[in-house]
Amino acid sequence: MKSDLNITYFKPDRQGVFLAENSVKFAAYLLTNKECGVVLYDKRGSARHIPFKDEGKRGTLYGLQIDGEDLGSYTYNYYIDEKIITDPYAQEVRGLEKWGAGKTKKRMTYGTLSLQPFDWQGDMPLMIPPEDSIIYGINVRAFTMHKSSGVKNRGTFEGVVEKIPYLKELGITAVELMPCYEYDECILQEDHCYKPFEKEVQPPAAALAAGGMVLNSGLETDMVRLNCWGFQNGFYFAPKAAYSAAKSPSVSFKELVREFHKNGIEVMMHFYFPPEIRQLYMLDVIKYWVMEYHIDGARISGFHIPFRLLAEEPILKNTKIWCSYLPEEDISVIANPVFKNFISDNNNFRYDIRRFLKGDEGLLNQAIYYQRRNPPEYSVVNYLADYDGFSLYDCVSYERKHNEENGENNRDGIDVNLTWNCGIEGDTRRKSVLDLRLKQMKNALSFIFLSQGIPFLFGGDEFASSRGGNNNCYCQDNETGWVNWKNTLFSREVLAYTRFLIKLRKSHAILHMKEEMRVMDYKGLGYPDVSYHGAEAWRPDLSYIGRMIGIVLNGQYAPGKEDASFYIAYNMHWEPHKLALPTLSNGEKWMKLSDTSLSTEVSMDQSSSQIEDFSVTVSSRSISVFMTKKCASTPAKNKKRKVTEKRKERQSKA
Repeated sequence: MKSDLNITYFKPDRQGVFLAENSVKFAAYLLTNKECGVVLYDKRGSARHIPFKDEGKRGTLYGLQIDGEDLGSYTYNYYIDEKIITDPYAQEVRGLEKWGAGKTKKRMTYGTLSLQPFDWQGDMPLMIPPEDSIIYGINVRAFTMHKSSGVKNRGTFEGVVEKIPYLKELGITAVELMPCYEYDECILQEDHCYKPFEKEVQPPAAALAAGGMVLNSGLETDMVRLNCWGFQNGFYFAPKAAYSAAKSPSVSFKELVREFHKNGIEVMMHFYFPPEIRQLYMLDVIKYWVMEYHIDGARISGFHIPFRLLAEEPILKNTKIWCSYLPEEDISVIANPVFKNFISDNNNFRYDIRRFLKGDEGLLNQAIYYQRRNPPEYSVVNYLADYDGFSLYDCVSYERKHNEENGENNRDGIDVNLTWNCGIEGDTRRKSVLDLRLKQMKNALSFIFLSQGIPFLFGGDEFASSRGGNNNCYCQDNETGWVNWKNTLFSREVLAYTRFLIKLRKSHAILHMKEEMRVMDYKGLGYPDVSYHGAEAWRPDLSYIGRMIGIVLNGQYAPGKEDASFYIAYNMHWEPHKLALPTLSNGEKWMKLSDTSLSTEVSMDQSSSQIEDFSVTVSSRSISVFMTKKCASTPAKNKKRKVTEKRKERQSKA
């Protein structure tokens, strides 16, 4: 190892590793009374221990600077006495480049000192308003690992980039990437039970204080499985090397973000923080990815989430922050009058709508509440399927979990899925069952995209990708966990309907309003912004057994120029029902746009037909969408219609 390195000390004011030309500064938080410092490794693996000194110490933060040539060829770790710790602030980590290699041998990890220049080509945050957003979830490896994906670099950042034309055509506005910061995917299996946060050797207190990094001692290889989701402790400042087809994972990830931005698509990252992670460390992580990698948002799961720190940080005011919930006591701090950047799950949308979809009682009031919910302080996201639990297709094909292949005797994963298999558990060729499943999938997609708030779709659900009934496929690095880009009549029909819904939503502002609808005529236009109807106009059946509703979204309340109005007819009963159509202003007619009981192609062909009657028959377990269009009025017909409606009104009052 070279002896001409210049070692100096400084008193740091923040933690991290700061790289410059021929210079590196280490600022390490090590809570210990023992000797500690930096271990520097050269290309041959020779190690040099450089101790921290009190002259470069502020509190428990140590500062050390190394100057010299060719520093990028070195790797490093920290040491406390005889223990070796990989830096929790390492910007790239070496040792985990090959996916799954830890199953056969122990792997040492090291931080790198390589300075990677990158041309962002003027890239800027997209800041797509939340009301205009459509989020698409991706597991970087699973998204393109299946041979049917047709990409060159399967299972990598580059493979995802190859799919950008498809995603752009689909119409989504943001991708949410499951954890793709560096972590060791090889986890120890104890007693056939998944324990993702327990390691063979527990980290010392100093390492936990620094950010919860594990010792780089590797795992025993006799009982190891792969964690394909990444919800465990990791090296949060480093992109995952096994997801990169190039030598530098940081460059690969930056290219991914830049290419998505060029195509008008935002990039969000999913971070999981286990209990031992410090809140200030979490804040540092999110800020770093926003500044260094230009991500547009972060989905945060885990424990002790620093809601106030995230809300009060000026750097993150234009960054979307998505959490499963937001504490009521912090709402006033979270509110952002310039850019509504905080996002929460829409209460229990996922499970209540699943129940409503299969015809359960007592859910109609919740369904219409979820459909319009859009709080002023933050946004809500709507989804029926995610990485965990059943895929969207499995929601209409399975009632019970089938996790036997996970090796935990089917004990893992949630037991109650609130789904319906449409008559047969799992795969079938029975046409009547497949037709019902197709209709139910379209209904599910309609709930997601025709509700206010932000729709979320997990990758593959738009063309009915299945996980075979496995609702916890965290360890399934195979065709069960991978997205199957199949091209069947069924998948094409679901994909066509998804595209139709996305295009419809993006074309009409009334379907994705900035503010929550009030169910009031607060502009004095003669009609409320949203209204509800049943077998009679303006009289919805909201009883416990109610399963059908007609919802009118008044296009006059759309921002900017006046939009068309929409009538969405929901019937989750197993019998057809009639729903009343409310009166329209002179010169407008209801036109049928879609019907989930019909094929998408046939449904679209119906859009040219006007609805002349005062009611429509909605098929069993189906959703129909109607839109207003200006038509040449016939005075005689209009007069007759008004007389009939007045007669009905008098009869109802009587």
